[in-house]
This record gives sequence, structure tokens and C-alpha cells, in this order.
Amino acid sequence: MDAIRTDRLTKRFNGATAVDGLSLQVAAGEIFGLIGPDGAGKTTTLRMLTAILDPSDGEAWVLGRHTVRDAEQIKPDIGYMSQRFGLYPDLTVMENLDFYADLYELPKRGRDAQIERLLAFSNLAPFRRRQAGKLSGGMKQKLGLACALVHTPRVLFLDEPTNGVDPVSRRDFWQILYQLLKEGVTIVVTTAYLDEADRCHRVGLLHQGRLVACDTPARLRTLMPGVLLEIRTSTARLAARLLREQLVGMQVGLFGDRVHLVCSDPAAAEQSARAALQAAGVAVSSIRPIEPSLEDVFIAVLGNGSKE
Repeated sequence: MDAIRTDRLTKRFNGATAVDGLSLQVAAGEIFGLIGPDGAGKTTTLRMLTAILDPSDGEAWVLGRHTVRDAEQIKPDIGYMSQRFGLYPDLTVMENLDFYADLYELPKRGRDAQIERLLAFSNLAPFRRRQAGKLSGGMKQKLGLACALVHTPRVLFLDEPTNGVDPVSRRDFWQILYQLLKEGVTIVVTTAYLDEADRCHRVGLLHQGRLVACDTPARLRTLMPGVLLEIRTSTARLAARLLREQLVGMQVGLFGDRVHLVCSDPAAAEQSARAALQAAGVAVSSIRPIEPSLEDVFIAVLGNGSKE
């Protein structure tokens, strides 16, 4: 059964199209990732699915309920954590949780047990009396998640929940999401970190409001055209610039201290790359074919979309 379904979902603002004919399904009990550059339409999509915004065209259903006609019936069964979740910095962790419990009209009976469960669940129990404004970035995100879960939603929408937090906090946050999966919660998450797409069951790539690709991370990798060569050099930035100038028609990307080169003939591409870099006095440590990351795939897909 699909927890979420959209049919040609579209949103326009003053003539500009933010989401363009989006059709997708999210199965109950899965983590679905929406990935894309800034301005791709990720946040607008979540706001339509949570019945905050009405679409300009098309329709969407969450848990079988229409997001416009049944908006008020949807809200008790969903949790939404926006990019700037509304924590109150002057309130303590406990006071924020109590406040959101009141907002969701959580009955007094059983409320304390639910809050204690969420404090343990998010590892915030030792900080229950600390003001939210004095928490670290990672702990603020965990508190925001706990507040969004206080009424036990069946579907959880998270808009870039790990943006700006350290790698350890990102890992801890995802461990909490996996625990929620075991409880049957459906999760839709947008993220700016492409490595997090590997943590999702399926991923949808948004570009300029359109769904460019949607599949499992493993299957998305098969969209990579040609062979990917990794070039290691101590002057990667210079090497990338030279290869873009010399190897016309090949896709060149800079990844830290490595250069990624997409080609159809790896032997010929390696020879051309070595010759171009050697002529410029750039020393090459190694050139070898590698498995593409999702970042490689998405850059290739977006590049093809731009050409079209």
C-alpha cells in the first residue's frame, strides 16, 4: 500500500513553476529521499504533501486522504520538521516537548510516558532541563524530531534535517530514523548531503521542479553513462581545469583531491588525460576506473538534463 501518492503535482508562484508535474509513490514503511540542488522544489513539495500549501495543479494523497479536501484529517497522522523548526530557545527541552504535546492535544494520560520515551529515544534525557537555545546543533535537530514525533505520527516529513550538523550527529540522527522504521513509520526526507541518499530505500532526484529520476540507489547508479575514471594528483583543481579545456566532450568533476572523468573508452581517455596533464607539468599519482557514487550519477543526470 502507498502511504503517499502524487499525480502531476504542480505549484507556481507568480508565474514561476517551483514543482512541475510531479508524479510519484512512496510505500508505507520506507524511507524516501528527495534530492536536488537548491531551488529544485524539495521544500515546496513537502509543504504541499503536509497540506500547508495547495497545489496549482495536480493532486496528492497521504494515507489515502486528499491533501486539499481532507487536509484537517491528514494533519493528526503526520509529523513535519521544517528546515527552521520552531523550537523556543528560552524553553527547556521538557518545556518544548510539553508545548508541542499541547499543540497536538496529546491527552494528559500517557503523555509523561511518551515524553520519557522520546527523551530516551533521542538521547536527550540528560539535557531535559537545558534551554533549547543552549543545545548543540545536533541536539537541536534531535529535539526538533522529538517534538515532531510527540503525537506518534504515521508519516514523517523531514526537510534537510541534518543540514549544518557535524558528521557524528548526522550518523546518530539516521540511527534514530532507522529505529522509527522498525515501528512502521513512513519517512520522507530531503537532504543536501548526497551520501545520505544511500541510506534511503528509494531516491527521487528533483531538478528545476521536475522528477528527473526515481529508483533505489543501486539502480540509479546504472544511469551513469560510460566508465568513470578516478585521477589522483596533488594539484587536483588545476588538473580538473586543464582536462575540461583539453578533453572536449568528456565530463570532468572535482572531488576533493581527486578528479573524476566520465568517458566511453577508458583506455583512450586515460592516455589523453595523461598526455594533457604531462604537457602542463602536472604529476599524476594514479588513474583507475571506479564505481560511481550517487553524486557522480546525479551530476551526470543533471548535466544531461541541462543539455536537453
